[in-house]
Amino acid sequence: MQTDGFRRIAVIAAGINEEYQSSVLSGIADEVKERRINAVCFGAFGGVLENQLCDIGENNIYNLPDFRRFDGAVLMTNTIMDPATRAAVMEAVQQADIPAAVLDDDSCPSFINICIDNEKAMREMAEHVISVHHAKTVNYISGPLENPEARNRYRAFLSVMEEHGLHAEKERIYFGDFRPISGREAAEAFLRSALPLPDAVICANDAMAVEAIGVFKQHGIRIPEDMIVTGFDHTYYAHHHSPSLTSVSRPLYEAGRTAVRTLAQIWEGKDCSSAAVLDTSLALLESCGCASPETVDTRLYRESVSELLKRTRADVSLFNRMISSLAGAETTEDNVRMLGRFMQELGCEECSICLCDNWQSAFRDEAAGETNADGRGYTEFMSAPYIRTELGTGAIERFRSADLFPVPFTDSGNMSYFLPLHFRARCIGYYIITNGDFPIRSMLCHTFMLGISHSLENIRKLTHLNNAVSELDRLYVTDPLCGIYNRNGFIRLANQIFRECMEDGRKLMLGFIDMDGLKYVNDNFGHDDGDFSLKMLADVISECCGDRLTCARFGGDEFIVIGSGLTEAETAKFERQFRDRLEAVNLVSGKPYRVDASIGTYLTEVTPEMKLFELIAEADQVMYEQKKRKGISRYLRRE
Repeated sequence: MQTDGFRRIAVIAAGINEEYQSSVLSGIADEVKERRINAVCFGAFGGVLENQLCDIGENNIYNLPDFRRFDGAVLMTNTIMDPATRAAVMEAVQQADIPAAVLDDDSCPSFINICIDNEKAMREMAEHVISVHHAKTVNYISGPLENPEARNRYRAFLSVMEEHGLHAEKERIYFGDFRPISGREAAEAFLRSALPLPDAVICANDAMAVEAIGVFKQHGIRIPEDMIVTGFDHTYYAHHHSPSLTSVSRPLYEAGRTAVRTLAQIWEGKDCSSAAVLDTSLALLESCGCASPETVDTRLYRESVSELLKRTRADVSLFNRMISSLAGAETTEDNVRMLGRFMQELGCEECSICLCDNWQSAFRDEAAGETNADGRGYTEFMSAPYIRTELGTGAIERFRSADLFPVPFTDSGNMSYFLPLHFRARCIGYYIITNGDFPIRSMLCHTFMLGISHSLENIRKLTHLNNAVSELDRLYVTDPLCGIYNRNGFIRLANQIFRECMEDGRKLMLGFIDMDGLKYVNDNFGHDDGDFSLKMLADVISECCGDRLTCARFGGDEFIVIGSGLTEAETAKFERQFRDRLEAVNLVSGKPYRVDASIGTYLTEVTPEMKLFELIAEADQVMYEQKKRKGISRYLRRE
C-alpha cells in the first residue's frame, strides 16, 4: 500500500501496441486520470521474435513489481503467451492479497473478470455463417486452448456445428497463438490438405483472419465469392482491410475504464460481483458478403491512414537518427546523453532510463549475492543515468528497484509504462514513459526498445573489450614476477623519454643494475629463493625510483632505470639511496644469504646522432666496471 496518499494500481499486459491491448490501456489511462489514480503498466513483447532467450529477457519485467505495494491490479494476462509467466503473475497478485480485475479470464475465482461472453459472441458468428450464408463445410483457426478466451470460443464453435449436424474434421481445425503468423500457417495447412476447400473459415481473432485472407488471395481464392472468412475483435485494421472483415465488435476501451472503476468501487467498500460482462455485437462486413465497399467511409479512412503514415514516418526517422548517433557512442555517458536527446521526442511528460547495478558486469556471480545472477529479475539497487521531468533532466546514482521510480510522484492521475531493457535473456534494466501514448500507439515501440537495449549492450561489450585490451597491454609490458616493466615496456617508454630529452634539451639518466650471485642462490637455496631475491631487488629499485624515475626488468637478473632532467648530484643520490635501501632490507629479510647488486649510472645530454641502445650500453659498461672492482662477493649471511 502506498504511503504518499495516492492510490496506485499495477497493470500487466504484453504486446501493448497491438490494437486490443492499446484500446484497453487507453481506457485505463483516461479513467485513472479522471479519478486521480497512479497507474503503472508493466509491458513486454514476449513471443514476438520467436526467440526463447529474448522471451526470458522480455518477461523479466513481470518480476519487477512488488504487488504488495499497490492498492490493486488490472491484469491482461490473456495477452501473455508463456503459460508459466502468466501463472506466476497471477500467483504473485494473489499472494499480495489486493483486489484485481482481470480481462477475459475466469480461471481465478478471487479476481473480478471484466469480460465479454465469448461463447455467446462466437455462437452468434457461427450461427450467422451457417444459417444465413448456408455454409456446410467450415474450417476453424483457434487460439491456444490454455487461453480462456480461445477455449470458450472454440467450445462455442463446436457446439454450433454439432447443433446443425455438421462435423469439422481434424484437418479443418488449426490451433494457433492469436498472432498473424498463425493465420498464415493455418491457411497454408488448409491448402496443403487433400480435403476440398471449405465454404467458410471462422477465426478466433482478426489478426489471424486477415493474414489467412492474404494467403488465400495469393492462391486466387476470392473472399467472399469463393470462401467466407470471419474474425473476432473488430480491430481498426481489420475493419479497413480489403475486403473489410466480418467480426465481433467488443467495447475494449470501455473494458479498460470498467476495470479501474471496479477497483475504485472495492476501495469504497461497495459490493462488486465476480464478473462484469460487456455487450458485443456482430460487425457484418464484406468478408462474409453482408456489406459492400460503398459502406466504408473512405474520407474518414483516408484521414486516419494519412495520420498513421505521418506518425510512422516520424517514428522511423526518430529510430534511424537514434541508431545512427548511438553507433558513435563509446562510453556509457555518451550513450545515455544521446538516448536522452531522442527520448525527448517521444511526446511524453516524463521518462527515465533505469539500469541494474551490475548491467556492465562481464559475468553474473551468484556467490556474490547478485539478486539476478541467472539473468532474471532485477538487482536490489538500480541507477538512473537519465531522468527527465517537468523540472528538467538529471540522474540518480542509486535507488531501490522495489521503489520502481527513481523520483517518486508528488501528484496523481499518471499513467506510466515500464518496458524491459535486455540483451537476449540478460536483464539490463528498464525504461519508463509517463503520460505519453508512444508505447501503445507506435508500431516501432518494440523496435525502439530493442535499439536502446542493443546500444547499451554494445557499450558493455566495448567497455570489456577495452579493459581486455588494456589488460593484455599491461601483461605485454609488465614482468609477472617483479611487477614492474619488462623489456617491452621499458623500450616503449624509454623511446618516448629519449625523444623528449632531445626536443626539450633535458639530460637523460640511465641506470643499469645487475644482481650479484643469482646462480649461487638458485644452486644452494632453490629457485623459489632465487625468485624471492629478484622480487626483493625489484622492490628496492622501485622504491628508490619514486615519481621521477622508471625502472624495468631488462633481462634475467638485469634491471634498468631511466629518467630525465636529473643533475649529477641527484644521480649520485639515487645510487646512495639504492645501496642504503638494499642494505636495510638485507638486515630484515631473515634469509641465510645477502641480496646484492652492482649499479652503474650514465647521465648525458641527448643529441640527434645518439642512439638509445648505445646509451644503455654505456650504462651497462659503467655497471660492469663497478662489478669488476667489487671482486668476489660474499653471499652467505655473517653470523
